[in-house]
Amino acid sequence: MQKSTLRRKTLLEILEQNAIFSQEQLQEQLHLKGIETTQATLSRDLKALQVVKTPSEGYRLPQQKTGLAPQANGILSIEFSGQNAVVKTQPGFAPAVAARIDRRPCVSIMGTLAGDDTILLVLREGFSPDDVLANLKTIIPDILTYRI
Repeated sequence: MQKSTLRRKTLLEILEQNAIFSQEQLQEQLHLKGIETTQATLSRDLKALQVVKTPSEGYRLPQQKTGLAPQANGILSIEFSGQNAVVKTQPGFAPAVAARIDRRPCVSIMGTLAGDDTILLVLREGFSPDDVLANLKTIIPDILTYRI
């Protein structure tokens, strides 16, 4: 994984799990995870990930820009084709969602590959989409609402 991809994925995980009010706090959290970065690089990452900062909530994950209602977990849809599934997310959410799936492996999913707003799930042979959704439901409780 490229350095910037890992850093941005970690940044999204930190923002998903913590209330952060300054870039210094973000740098400290990244440092605790073994990632060193400059303030300028951090600013560029935040801009690229479309992270917003509010006085009351601090840094927040990006909101989707489509006509659909924003989802707390960032997922917009999941669609199956053969032994693969494609998960569409809000911009910048795919790495964090894929990491959440990878941290709690499903017996029906061989692996994930994440871009900025799309995740490819490679399914194990012998498992149906319903099996995959049942496994994912333990990680993402409302996953069934996103199926196309």
